Amino acid sequence: MQSIDSKVLNRIRGTGRGSVFTPGTFLDLGSRDAIDKVLSRLAQKGIIRRLGRGLYDYPKTHPVLGTLQPAPDVVAGVLSGNQGTRIQPTGAYAANLLGLSTQVPAKIVYLTDGLSRLVRVGNMEIRLQHTTPRNMATAGRISGLVIQALRHLGPKYVDDTIIRILKRKLSADDKKQLLKDIAFAPAWIGAYFRIIAQEPV
Repeated sequence: MQSIDSKVLNRIRGTGRGSVFTPGTFLDLGSRDAIDKVLSRLAQKGIIRRLGRGLYDYPKTHPVLGTLQPAPDVVAGVLSGNQGTRIQPTGAYAANLLGLSTQVPAKIVYLTDGLSRLVRVGNMEIRLQHTTPRNMATAGRISGLVIQALRHLGPKYVDDTIIRILKRKLSADDKKQLLKDIAFAPAWIGAYFRIIAQEPV
């Protein structure tokens, strides 16, 4: 019969390198106290890494760069907890995801309809910020990402180069989604949605 340690370790290995988890991930295998002790032992052995209070990862390693930080989206997804809770990248990180910026910001903010949370992972800060239902209307869709990226840049800095990058980056289906979600975008961003989708303004 497998020990709790073996069961937890097998599940972690099954999720693959780069996975992020909390003690709650394993509560079907034992009590919270027992799981906390198992994770603490695994962290002490260097098998997993403690990212913050009650937050761990099974880190990826690179032959040159060494141990890598987990992907922000994976951390944010675990922080959001409830599977029904939505998250939406915002600010400079949204711009980076769309190729509008080469900089990965040190402080990454996600809008959420769940609880606000904050965690520091290495030199990176990941914040979940509770917001209104309207701001989450396009969460998880390309239109939500574009809205947040353009809002971050501001109307003065959305030029032909930005539009050209988005036209090239977005698929035909993505562009159709922009048109479907125009009602959720500020008026000035909605106008750019039409330009990106090549619909007359």
